[in-house]
Amino acid sequence: MATTPIDPVWQRIHRETQQVAQQEPLLASFLHATILNHNDLESALSFHLANKLDSPTVSSMLLREIITQAFASCTNIGKSIRDDLLAIEERDSACNRLDTPFLYYKGFHALQIHRVAHCLWGSGREALALFFQNKMSEEFAVDIHPAAQLGSGIMLDHATGLVIGATAVVGNNVSILQSVTLGGTGKEEGDRHPKVGNGVLISAGAKILGNIRIGDGAKVGAGSVVLEDVPPHTTVAGVPAKVVGTPASDQPALEMDHAFSCD
Repeated sequence: MATTPIDPVWQRIHRETQQVAQQEPLLASFLHATILNHNDLESALSFHLANKLDSPTVSSMLLREIITQAFASCTNIGKSIRDDLLAIEERDSACNRLDTPFLYYKGFHALQIHRVAHCLWGSGREALALFFQNKMSEEFAVDIHPAAQLGSGIMLDHATGLVIGATAVVGNNVSILQSVTLGGTGKEEGDRHPKVGNGVLISAGAKILGNIRIGDGAKVGAGSVVLEDVPPHTTVAGVPAKVVGTPASDQPALEMDHAFSCD
């Protein structure tokens, strides 16, 4: 008889939520409906996201069915969801639990909606993918094109005002703050958006424009406008951005240190 594999991330979320439900009875109904009544992470997350995107024209029940199908058909999503949750706990100084981002962090929610939309886009259901993009933008103030490719272990901190274009690629273990743009430079077509390497930290308000490469382990200062390739393991800042130093670690995204000193 086959046994169900142990999922430590789901076990922690369930255990943490049980504690909160006991401590705060006013939230017990919400917590049971959203987490405690479900058997696995994907079931709970599909329920939670569908309710956030519910509308008079497309019900949460139908949205949940679509999300559940995407989770099942694109098997890499499950690992990415868990990597994203662990990334938030490890990098966000305000978070030391897994149930908190699952329940309340719109950066995490928007990222998982994008993963669903990207799955739909890849399976040829482009109209439905664009519908999910639109609902994500309306609900979370985050606009990620369904065709954009995002790795795992991504942290979208705060996330408000984030824009990522269709041909953008973001590697693994990247941290991106609010009001960041990974966009084009005009009306050009084809491959026109940034390619962000692994372990990159992009601080608040940075604008990275055009089909340029941000090398592995680079750091982009807050408010910078990046128009040229950034070498791996360098820090850039300014308008336009210039190399101003070297990050203190190989993967600044993991350290979340936005300060820098000029060489």
